[in-house]
Amino acid sequence: MSQETFAFTSSALRSLRLQRELLELEERRRALARQSAPRRYPLPPAPARRPPRCRDPAVHNALYTGDLLRIKSIFKDESAANLVVETVSEELVWSPELGLWVLSPRTKQTSPLRIAAGRGYGDCARHLLLQGAEVDAVVGGRAALHDSVAGGRLDCARLLLAFGADPNVLCEEGLAPLHLCTDPESLPCAELLLAHGARVNLGTRERRLTALHVAARHGLEAHVELYLRHGAEPARRSREGETALNAACAAAERPEDAERYCRVAERLLAAGADPRAAGRKDHTPLHNACGNGQPRLARLLLRHGAAAAAPNGAGYTPMDCALHAVDEYRHQHPERTIALLLDHGAGPVNPKMLKFCCRCPRALEVLLNAYDRVPPAEAWAEDVPPELWQEHEAFYTSALRMAAQPRRLQHLARCAVRRHLGARCHAAIPKLALPPALRRYLQLPLEGLIR
Repeated sequence: MSQETFAFTSSALRSLRLQRELLELEERRRALARQSAPRRYPLPPAPARRPPRCRDPAVHNALYTGDLLRIKSIFKDESAANLVVETVSEELVWSPELGLWVLSPRTKQTSPLRIAAGRGYGDCARHLLLQGAEVDAVVGGRAALHDSVAGGRLDCARLLLAFGADPNVLCEEGLAPLHLCTDPESLPCAELLLAHGARVNLGTRERRLTALHVAARHGLEAHVELYLRHGAEPARRSREGETALNAACAAAERPEDAERYCRVAERLLAAGADPRAAGRKDHTPLHNACGNGQPRLARLLLRHGAAAAAPNGAGYTPMDCALHAVDEYRHQHPERTIALLLDHGAGPVNPKMLKFCCRCPRALEVLLNAYDRVPPAEAWAEDVPPELWQEHEAFYTSALRMAAQPRRLQHLARCAVRRHLGARCHAAIPKLALPPALRRYLQLPLEGLIR
C-alpha cells in the first residue's frame, strides 16, 4: 500500500483523545458511585478495561506503510500503543437458507506492534514498545513474535526478544513461534529463538506437533540438524502417534522433493528414529514412502530395518500401498519399489491386486515373475486400455499366453532360490558364487516378456 493511499488528517488524534476523555469520565463516575454506596456488601470487581479499537484509515495507512513520523505523532502513550486495529472486508460465504453465495462482512483484528513487526518496520516497532505496547499480547490470534518469525523478519524478532518477548508464546491455534519456521529462509529465526530459550520439544496445543515434526514435514534438512543438536527427540509422537520420520515420509509426494526428504530421513535415522514406528492408521514410514512412489526413500528405510510385510490398520502392507500408487506415480519407476519389497521379504500379492499395476508393464512384469505360475489374466487384462495394449503388445500377449501355464525350469529354480533366501535376497544374491548373468537373473531383471 503506497503512502499516498490515504490523506493524513488529525481525525485519528481527535478520535483517540475523545475516547480517552470518555473513559476517564466514566472512571470518575464509578469512583463516586462506590464512595456513596453502602458498605454492607462487597462491590463486584470492576471489569477489565477493553482496549480501544481503531478503524481509522489514516492510522491503518501509517502502520501498513511504516511511516515512522506519522506513527510517532499518533502513538504517544500506552493506550494508543495497545489499541486494536480492525479491518472489515467482504467475503463470499455459502448461505444454506438462500442456496447461494453471498457477501458477508468479516472483521479482522491485529495490533500496531503485530503490523510493524510482521512487515519488518523495526523503527516503528521500537517506538511502539517504548510507548508501552505489550510485547506478548495475542491480538487477532497471534502475538507480534509469531508474525515476525512467519515473515522471516529477523531484526524485528531480535528486537521483540530484547524487550522480553516469550519465545514460547502460543497463538490461539496453539503454535509457538518455532512452529512457524517452515521454509529454508527461516533458519536464522529458528536459531535466534533457540538461543533465547525456545523449547525445542514443545508440542502444539491440539496435535502435539514439535518443531522437529514441522521441519521434517517441510523437508528442511538444516532445521532438522539444528533441532537435533538442541535436544529434539526423534521418538516424540504427535497426538495421532506420528514421529518426525512418519511426517517426512508422508510429505514426500513430488519427484523433485525426493532428494531433500531422503536427506531429512537420513538425519533422523542417524539420530535414532525408528523406521518401524507406526503412526496414523498404523502407517509406518515405509507405508508412506511406498504410497508416495518414492523408491529411494523406501530403499533407505529398508536398509535401516523397516518391515517390508508389516500390515497397517486396514491390513494393507507396503506392497499394497505401492500397488495402489502405481497408476499415479508410474513415471517414478514403481517397479523399483516393488522389486525392493520383494527382495526384502514381501511375498507375491493376491492376484486381485494386479489390476492396480496392469497399466505399467514394467511393474506388472516384476510382480508376475514373483510367481512360480502366472495367475489367470482375468484379474487384470480387462483393465488395460486398448492403446496401451497396442503399444506393449509383445509383453501383454506373452503374459496372456503364459497365464495359468507352467513356467520354464530356469524360472522355477529362481523362485525356489528366492523363496529360500526370503528377506535376505537383497544381501545374499550378490554374494552367491554364480556367474554374473545368473545373479542378475535371480534379481528379476526386466526383459519385456513373460517366458
